[in-house]
Amino acid sequence: MTKAQLFEFIATQKLAVLGSVSPEGVPQSALVGIAVNKDLEIVFDTLNTTRKYRNLTTHAKACLVVGWEGEQTVQFEGEAFLPEGEELMRYKSVYFAKWPEGLEHQSWPGIVYFVVRPRWIRFSDYDQQPPLIEEQKFGG
Repeated sequence: MTKAQLFEFIATQKLAVLGSVSPEGVPQSALVGIAVNKDLEIVFDTLNTTRKYRNLTTHAKACLVVGWEGEQTVQFEGEAFLPEGEELMRYKSVYFAKWPEGLEHQSWPGIVYFVVRPRWIRFSDYDQQPPLIEEQKFGG
C-alpha cells in the first residue's frame, strides 16, 4: 500500500483510539477525533487537564487504531508533540478542514493540539482473500 493510499484510507476516518502510557507506566486509551495530512501525521485536540495530555507530554510515544468498519484497519505507532507558532497554524488548518466545529473550541481554556508523526504503520484488510497485511516504517 502506498503512502497516498494510506492517506486516503485514514482521511476517510473521523475517529481513532489513542493509546498512551501514564507517568506511572500504566497503559491508557481514549477515543479522539482525528485529521491527517499527506505526510501521514495525525492531528487531534484535547484539553491540558486530560490523562492523554499528561501522558504524551511525559512519554511522547503514542499508538492509534484507525478504522473498524468492515475488516480494514490501520495500526499506527509514532511520536507525539505539541506544535507551536506557524507550525501549529498549519496543523490546525488540517484539523479544522476535517472538524470545522473545532474552530469554536479554540476559546476553551486549556485546549491543545497534538500531532503524532508515524514511525510504523500496519494496514490490514481481511475483507479480501487472501487478507492484505502490509507494514511500513518511517523516520528513525
